[in-house]
Amino acid sequence: MHSSLASYSNPEFQVMYDIFLSFRGLDTHKKFPDHLYKSLKREEFQTFRDDDNIEKGENIKYKLQKPIWNSRMSIIVLSKNYANSTACRPV
Repeated sequence: MHSSLASYSNPEFQVMYDIFLSFRGLDTHKKFPDHLYKSLKREEFQTFRDDDNIEKGENIKYKLQKPIWNSRMSIIVLSKNYANSTACRPV
């Protein structure tokens, strides 16, 4: 889709996603982020969100690090407790 931005020399950090969608699931799960995700997919944006790609109980900060670095941009859905979540803080 947007291959001109994927010119990293390090193969570990190649663009895999157009958008990294960040939200605190306990605050917003199945609400706005779900509608946003579906809209982005409908418009053919490769979008990462953690509830599709991470198994429950896994080390979320470790699992999110690579998708964050391999995304062109992030969309952050702020909620009341977003900043209190250790999983939502930068890795």
